[in-house]
Formats: sequence, C-alpha cells, structure tokens
Amino acid sequence: MQLPTIALTMGDPAGVGPELMLHALRSPEIQATCQLVAVGNLEVLRRCSQSLGIELPPMLVANLQSFMPGRGVDASASGCQQPTLIDIDFPNAANFEPGKVSAECGRLSFEAIESAISLVQAKKVSAVTTGPINKSALHAAGILFPGHTEIFAARDGATRWCMMQYSPEITCSFVTVHVGYADVPPLITEQSVLDTIELTDEALTRLLGRKPNLVVCGLNPHAGEDGLFGNREEELAITPAIRRARDQGIMLEGPLPPDTAFLPAKRQVCDAFICMYHDQGHIPLKALAFDTAVNTTLGLSIIRTSVDHGTAYDIAWQGIASNSSLYAALRLAAKLAPSIEC
Repeated sequence: MQLPTIALTMGDPAGVGPELMLHALRSPEIQATCQLVAVGNLEVLRRCSQSLGIELPPMLVANLQSFMPGRGVDASASGCQQPTLIDIDFPNAANFEPGKVSAECGRLSFEAIESAISLVQAKKVSAVTTGPINKSALHAAGILFPGHTEIFAARDGATRWCMMQYSPEITCSFVTVHVGYADVPPLITEQSVLDTIELTDEALTRLLGRKPNLVVCGLNPHAGEDGLFGNREEELAITPAIRRARDQGIMLEGPLPPDTAFLPAKRQVCDAFICMYHDQGHIPLKALAFDTAVNTTLGLSIIRTSVDHGTAYDIAWQGIASNSSLYAALRLAAKLAPSIEC
C-alpha cells in the first residue's frame, strides 16, 4: 500500500510547533501512516532538540526548489523511508526567544505555509498539515491574514470555503470564523449558510461513508424567538438556507437555540453542528475534544488539516506539549489525501 506524502509545517518557532514536529519525525506510528515532509528550519529543530534532550532523527534535507519526492513507501515493508525536511532560511534561528512574539518568527511561519502550499500545488505532496501560528507575530511581520484558513483560501483561489473542526466526540463547521462579534450578523446570509451546510455534508459523506445528520444553530438567543431577538437573521437567512439544503436531500434540523443544541442527547444523533460564529462552536468543541479535534478547511482543492490549539507560548520548548491533536491531524490528512504519482 502506497502511503500518502504529507507536508507538515513548523508553525511559529517560538511556540510548541518545533517540539511537536520533532515528535512526529520520530514517531513509528506517523511513519506507518504517511511519508512526512517537514517544512521549517533545520537550525530551529536542532536547537529545540538540544534544549529538550530529544535526539534529532535522521532526515533528508532539501530546499523548496531542489526537493523531488520519491516513490511512495510500502506500508507493509519492514523499514520506512527517512522523512524529509524542507529547510527554510531563518537568519534569527539562534537568537529568537521561545515563548515570545516576534516578527521574525511570524515571517518564518508564513513562509513555511507558503512553501507547503507550493508543494501540494506542484503535486509533490498530497496534503498539508499545519502547526500552530500566532496572529500577532504574523501581523508584526506585516502579514495581515487573520489565520491559516484565510491564507489557504486566498492561495487556492477558492470561491467558497469554511472551517470544520472534526473529532469523534463533536464536529463543528463555521459560517464565519476570525471576525469580531459586531461583524458577524452581516455575514450571515442565505448563501453563506447554505455553502457551509453543503461543504460539511460533502466532507462528512466522504469521511463517514454515508449521509450525515446535521444540526444548524441559530445566531441569536432562543434562535431569534420568532424575530424577538436580533435582526431576523434566522427568518431571512438561516431558515431559507435550511429549506434549500433539504431540497437537495441533505439531512438536517434547525435552527436550534445555541444554548441547547450541544446537549448530550443531541450529540448522540448529530454528526456535525453548523455554527454561525467562532466561539459558538469552539467553546463546546474545546471543552469536549481539545486534544483530539482536527481543524480542516473545506472547499479547497488542497487537503489541509491542522492542530486544534494555538502556539501555547506558556509551555513552549518545555517538552510537555501533547502531540494528540497533531497526530490526529496527520491521520485525517492521510485519510483524505488523494493518490498522486510522484
């Protein structure tokens, strides 16, 4: 069986990304799941390994231009091909301070993302898994994207896309993501809600092997209470989108009041929740599946998954960060990855 080739970005080097990358590069489980192409900086990895007392594993080191993937690895073989590191230039590798925001670290994290996208667009890898980035560091470097999702959507030229947080315990997709609360209502349109429903239905049909059952949350308390709360977003946008989705054969209910949508009885019969804004879904999801949830961007031609946590500056380079979310993200990327001829 040919293993998929997955590009793993380092994320912000001042966060937990480098140590998580080290664990993945050394993991027999990950080697048996995919052929790993790490995208980051060799000196950062070397410095992190020395700091934590973790031996740097054998790797093939290349740059973006010279990298040529080998043939897929046979998962039944006794040995695994060495992982590859795409080494990105980082002049401040020896001097940056772990756990601190810096423009240099923001720039490296962005360049790693850009390089990984180039690899998948050139069909040198099958999918991308991203390490955590820091938005303040990105902005300090003059990179004004609010997050990974928007970077991938822009580079992919996607006309519609959404974030989905996937886990066996709870799965949520989002109509809006990295915007302030005051900016959310104008973005809740019939089409934006329908797009999120359709993308989620398509993705889960592929993952589950059957049509999923979806729940659509309202935007306002009590799902608007027949127009009593809000500006009739439920009546004018959410409910019409639900009707159109049902006409396509999508199985869903709603809009449900957000304060009761995530109760245990509902989670037992629901495969995913369609959430109107970031915290509506992230709060229950992180309460229930912080270490196992995977962030993936739907609607792209690129398969992209990510850890469901941030840079964790407070514990960075201490050797205590959990690798559970990263390993789950790599497993999901490998499951979704298309077969490519290398």
